[in-house]
Amino acid sequence: MKLNYKRTILVGFAFFLISAFWQAYDATIALTLTNKFGMSQTWSGVIMALDNILALFMLPMFGALSDKHKSKSGRRTPFIRFGTIVAAIALVALSFADGMQLKQLDAVSAIDDPAALQTLYDAEAGSVLTTPEGDKFILGTDSDMETVDISRDYFVSILSDQKETVTDPVTGAEKEVSPYARYVVPARQAYAAAATQANPGPLVLFICLLLVLLVSMATFRSPAVALMPDVTVKPLRSKANAIINLMGTAGGILILVLGMVFKTSAVSNSLMNYTVYWGVVAAVMLGALITFLLTVKEPQWAAQMQSDSIRYGVEEENVETGEKRKLSKPEMRSLIFILLSVALWYFGYNAVTSKYSVYAPNVLQKNYNTTMLIAQGAAIIAYLPAGIVASKIGRRKTILGGVLMLGTAFGVAATMNASSPDILMNIMFALAGVAWATINVNSFPMVVEMSSGSDVGKYTGFYYTASMAAQTVTPMLSGFLMDQMGMTVLFPYAAVFVALAFVTMLMVRHGDAKIIAKKGLEALDIED
Repeated sequence: MKLNYKRTILVGFAFFLISAFWQAYDATIALTLTNKFGMSQTWSGVIMALDNILALFMLPMFGALSDKHKSKSGRRTPFIRFGTIVAAIALVALSFADGMQLKQLDAVSAIDDPAALQTLYDAEAGSVLTTPEGDKFILGTDSDMETVDISRDYFVSILSDQKETVTDPVTGAEKEVSPYARYVVPARQAYAAAATQANPGPLVLFICLLLVLLVSMATFRSPAVALMPDVTVKPLRSKANAIINLMGTAGGILILVLGMVFKTSAVSNSLMNYTVYWGVVAAVMLGALITFLLTVKEPQWAAQMQSDSIRYGVEEENVETGEKRKLSKPEMRSLIFILLSVALWYFGYNAVTSKYSVYAPNVLQKNYNTTMLIAQGAAIIAYLPAGIVASKIGRRKTILGGVLMLGTAFGVAATMNASSPDILMNIMFALAGVAWATINVNSFPMVVEMSSGSDVGKYTGFYYTASMAAQTVTPMLSGFLMDQMGMTVLFPYAAVFVALAFVTMLMVRHGDAKIIAKKGLEALDIED
């Protein structure tokens, strides 16, 4: 017997729509909060971490509820159907709150218009603002303080090609940056913050709808994750996991392409109306859901998996009795270190994915969609080879190689600025995509390898607790450091955590695939 690729792809449409949503969410929500509502990086990081905070208790809860749920369409499908529909509606509704805030910013809606810059200048004259590097300056007001005094004419003219030489607060090196990032961005955000303070109604509505959106997504993430092992025999789950990840990556790439079409990362679109864009994203989610509902036969496929498991003798001996194997002290030590490694590399990786849409236009003056698209494309190519390599040299060695590649990519990216060649950042993001695929495909199987058949769900919970805890903290921590030390701290921050993950992964001694008797794995692979 071999993996049913068609069936796995169809099951993967649930992951496709989940990944599509989160790609759009990460790319636009942070920009909306900072550019349109004037939030600091710290507070936008807090909002961006809400989904992970909710996930810490909602994912286990809805996973357990779906385990006990019984319906004609199966245990998982009703949660996927309900959550997707509510999320799509909430995403479209979110655009109305976004539009309400834009009406308050009509005076600066065209940020590259000299008249709009004059409006910004007049609104902020005499107020103390902070540049992305943390330097204070005063617009149009003489002062004995050590601040920059900007004339009205200069403020309006700084969208030209002229550059300024500044000192990087992290590396101490001098670099050339556009005055736009130093003055227009904080001035526009200060104007937006003042508008929000004067009328917080749109922000309150935006946050309420955002909570509905995040809760609806949390209701079906665990059921969607559980569906693949529900319908896939154990020895084939690693290969199936690679297919599922490919489907998720395809969803992310589609949204990145849509972002390029709508030019969501263009500097001139920093205050764009997202109504059409979010509407298209919602349509993509609903289209994937319809495909899933019309093709996936959860009850029949789950029953077939159970009969195949009995037929080929791949169930563990303790499954029928419910007896759980206790971990030895060395195994427990390995489990702790692999979970710590998961948390650490998520600290680094998620900081970049949640903040790069802000970092790229302000520090690099580059299109963030292009580099993220390259990373996703590289990951797609690497998923299946990563599983094959692990079967040859082991999961632990393969993951260590992936962590080394990821740390290298972030380390090199930390040295880049607006004058760096685009191709170098593209290469680093391609390397990061390959690295993340290598880590992602093999880390989850390593954790559940140490479980017995009756407590796979508990070990799955361990894995997601580690990853979600990291994803909860790192947007806030990285955002705080970006506010205090400047945006250029992002990649050094990520590289340090990935390096720590390499150290902890060296301590892992268990979790590689076990050799299974011929009646198990070899019998299943006979047709491959």
